[in-house]
Amino acid sequence: MTRLLRYTLLLVVLAIALIGGLIFGLTWRPDARETLPVSCTGTPPTLVPGQALKVMTWNVQYLAGKRYVFWNDQAQGDDEAPTLEDMAFSLDEVARVIRDEQPDVVLLQELDDGAKASDYQDQLKLLQERVADLYPCSASAFDWKADFVPEPHIFGSVGRQLATLSRYRIEHAERLQLPVASSNFISRQFQPKDALLATKLPLSDGGQLTVFNTHLERASQPDDTLQAQVAAVAKVLDKYESQGLPWLIGGDFNLLPLGQYRRLPAEQRRPYSADSELHLLWDKYPMIPTNNEASGIDRAQWLTHYPNDPGLNGPDRTVDYLFYSPKIKRIQATVRQDDTLRISDHLPVIARFLLPVAP
Repeated sequence: MTRLLRYTLLLVVLAIALIGGLIFGLTWRPDARETLPVSCTGTPPTLVPGQALKVMTWNVQYLAGKRYVFWNDQAQGDDEAPTLEDMAFSLDEVARVIRDEQPDVVLLQELDDGAKASDYQDQLKLLQERVADLYPCSASAFDWKADFVPEPHIFGSVGRQLATLSRYRIEHAERLQLPVASSNFISRQFQPKDALLATKLPLSDGGQLTVFNTHLERASQPDDTLQAQVAAVAKVLDKYESQGLPWLIGGDFNLLPLGQYRRLPAEQRRPYSADSELHLLWDKYPMIPTNNEASGIDRAQWLTHYPNDPGLNGPDRTVDYLFYSPKIKRIQATVRQDDTLRISDHLPVIARFLLPVAP
């Protein structure tokens, strides 16, 4: 009996080790800070102090389009993956909008690379093929990656990226890990790992502009994760600001501006807190859209999110933003809505700035 017990325990230990090794091999554990490769072709120009800079941020929802209600949407639909035809249409449409706007810097969220749900496409590469003449420089960072996720709706690989395209030279890029949602050790290995993608664009006077790209947690209900993520972002921005270094950040923050929570129907408020965690940023730094714009008389012009929900017929909230150093001056800003409602569940936020003049 003792020998049988010994063999049983040995088999249990071996099984645990095997499962642990399998999970370790299938999943991804990024470092807190990682230097990333930068791709630049030809001789891209260098930014000049005092020049105008046009920036776009856009969550393109892995080119899925708007004909679906996915299993992980707030409306909890049955769809698991878009068709190749819909992704091809969205790819062409994203490229069309970018070529029409021709921003100097494009911040994109939710571009897939190697994910089963998007037929293992490298969506950044596909997009770059269509805008290569505009953007010689780029950098990207994964915020979700695993060779296999056992969730029944996925049951395969995931790979989702932040990507920054630039008309101007990128000198350096790095990935900064943000806090992740608390969960058990095994579940944590398979979940998204939200991050900041930091790209440093040199200035002709020897300085640098740092451009951050991010996608914060999409919570199903309020928890401490978004508070921790916004606090981590604020800490990074505070460091740059205290050193007198110009910066801007754009992305899908998954948080509401002041005043929008009470305008949403009760069933649509579930992922959000009445007191938006985003105040940690807007209390200190200028935001696009501003709270007055996003909740004022013309608020419809500043809505950026059109959830995949059969009960909605248009954008109903703002969750995508640009923040920037007070040293940078806003010239103009807009949310492009008219011809983008069928491309993604998010709309592009576009702004023109004036960079600070050299002292």
